[in-house]
Amino acid sequence: MNTAPTSADPGEPHWLTDEEQRVWRAYIDATTLLEDHLDRQLQRDAGMPHVYYGLLVKLADAPERRLRMTELAMSAKITRSRLSHAVARLEKSGWVRREDCPSDKRGQFAVLTDEGLEMLARHAPGHVHAVRQAVFDRLTPEQQKSLGEIMRIVAEGLQPSEAGADLPWLR
Repeated sequence: MNTAPTSADPGEPHWLTDEEQRVWRAYIDATTLLEDHLDRQLQRDAGMPHVYYGLLVKLADAPERRLRMTELAMSAKITRSRLSHAVARLEKSGWVRREDCPSDKRGQFAVLTDEGLEMLARHAPGHVHAVRQAVFDRLTPEQQKSLGEIMRIVAEGLQPSEAGADLPWLR
């Protein structure tokens, strides 16, 4: 794994080079514009933000279309508070329901309803088209592979495994 050199003195900033600054700003611009593009598409077509759609997809992919709330928060990389609010909104739409966990009185499951699955089936083609148009159609197969490898390295580096790590789903 490649790691960038770090400054010997933690109090002394290791400033970005001009090229690193260019790459960083391009990344920020692209991710901000991409998230806005996908949010607008899903708000227009499905009446929900991208993060809510992502929760429904995670539930659709889960065994029996159900996940413990803590697992769903971890998978979505969001705080438990944000997840609780999102699930409440999705419940109002009839797309998700909560079920108590029989083995843990404090735990709950989020379960994708049949209506939620139908909603995903209706809106998945438009969402996939938006993703393909915004990302994959612009990249060669080699660039797609590189992008995937780079994002996996970044994500792995930002997910500490030590006890007490400051991660969104633990907040």
